[in-house]
Amino acid sequence: MTTENKKLNIIMIGQKNVPSRDGGIDVVVGELAPEIAKKGHAVTLLNRKRKKEKGLPILKEYKGCSLDECFTINKRAFDALVHSYFATKRAIKLGKKGKVDIVHYHAEGPCFFLYKFPKKEKRNYKIVVTIHGIDSKRAKWKGFGSKVLEICEKRIVKYADEIIVLSKKDHDFLLKTYGRESTIIPNAVSTPEFLAPNTIEKKWGLKEKDYLLTLARFVPEKGLHYLIEAFLNATKTTGSNKKLVLSGNLSFDKNYYEKIVNMCKGKDNIILTGFVDGETVKELYSNAYLYVLPSELEGMSMSLLEACAYKLPCLISNIEENIAVTGENVYTFETKNVESLTRVLIDLLKGKKSLLVSNKKFFTWGEIAKKTIELYER
Repeated sequence: MTTENKKLNIIMIGQKNVPSRDGGIDVVVGELAPEIAKKGHAVTLLNRKRKKEKGLPILKEYKGCSLDECFTINKRAFDALVHSYFATKRAIKLGKKGKVDIVHYHAEGPCFFLYKFPKKEKRNYKIVVTIHGIDSKRAKWKGFGSKVLEICEKRIVKYADEIIVLSKKDHDFLLKTYGRESTIIPNAVSTPEFLAPNTIEKKWGLKEKDYLLTLARFVPEKGLHYLIEAFLNATKTTGSNKKLVLSGNLSFDKNYYEKIVNMCKGKDNIILTGFVDGETVKELYSNAYLYVLPSELEGMSMSLLEACAYKLPCLISNIEENIAVTGENVYTFETKNVESLTRVLIDLLKGKKSLLVSNKKFFTWGEIAKKTIELYER
């Protein structure tokens, strides 16, 4: 298929809902897709159908992209799989009519039904998959869920025309495990907007530089349980009056969410903001003392990228995926190790260490869109 200099009809599948910050993939698609549309291509985002709040309009367009929905079951075990079935069915139908040039999947889970597409020689469109991390290794997926994701992984390797990964680690994993080449195209970051602490002071009493910040889904691999324990140990030792702000949503893992809530009960110096977006997120980034990411596993953390863009000092677990984002000019601790994290927090809260800021240069979404289109046009 020759696509060079042609207006492409592109479908994206895998995001939950754009526009939103419901997860890192939603942020990525919400930034990438409009940049591709700006370059003259037609982009349709197949979101997952959700119950709409009364009074809120149903969006059909977002920054030059068409928005559509496919049916799903809004339960953790079925959401991605059911949506991907109907979205794949829609894509195949459009392919038969010659109305699609690129079907671009995001994440492994939605790729279970790739085998249903016609063989490469019988279709005139490409299947592209971006792997946002090796999902089968994530702690939230165990047993049957992990096995399904391993099947998805194998089907990506077998049926996708092009595979995009975010890191060299995932590139090497696919090459070593399956002998399959992939293209590294990392996430980008938007230009930050610095705001004074207006909303966050009214809601939670937060002022400039008086809190540590983490933005993450409440799932086990994000390591929030390590951070809470270490923070309580460190503030008890130092007498620091700094607060810990944890911003994120339930993300289907009710047991883990309840564990985190129980760990924070009665702790006045820990604030759970719930889901945040818009100017509230910008205020949180603009005024934090330190950004902490204690994750066990990442693809390429959007929240960490955003923290670096806001020139926040960062304390991260020493996994390869985090260090690849920030470079070396940050503080690290041994992943899953509460004592290691506590020691670094004590030094930072006591002011024994100067606060380092990442000096790494990041891509813009326009640059990433250009790289993605070049891959489409191969």
